[in-house]
Amino acid sequence: MADLLLYDIIESPTHPDLSRICDRLGLERLVFNSQRKAIAQLKRRPPDRVVADFFYGYGNNYAGANVSNLDVLLHSLRRFAPQARVIVLADRDEIAHVPRLADLFELHAIVRLPADHTELEAALA
Repeated sequence: MADLLLYDIIESPTHPDLSRICDRLGLERLVFNSQRKAIAQLKRRPPDRVVADFFYGYGNNYAGANVSNLDVLLHSLRRFAPQARVIVLADRDEIAHVPRLADLFELHAIVRLPADHTELEAALA
């Protein structure tokens, strides 16, 4: 059986290192430092799992149309990888806003940072 493919989108210094968990679970891991790069790869290699950092759209950058930094990525996943399980990472200041995103998109798991490896492994399994 082929490994499941994980997109690990690292946009925060608090993003945990998932390499050991991926090795244990047999996940192939592609690391991206921006969502734009991950979205560009969607047509070629759609992921089975996605882990991404959540940042609420406080400012005018989102103009009320988007809840967070993840909206565009999640719209793209609906089209190119609808089966992908999305794991959202949020710190204590941001986690209260994640339910607004969950109202719009299916999220497999929401993990509060800093997270222990047991919680991350359970979300990825």
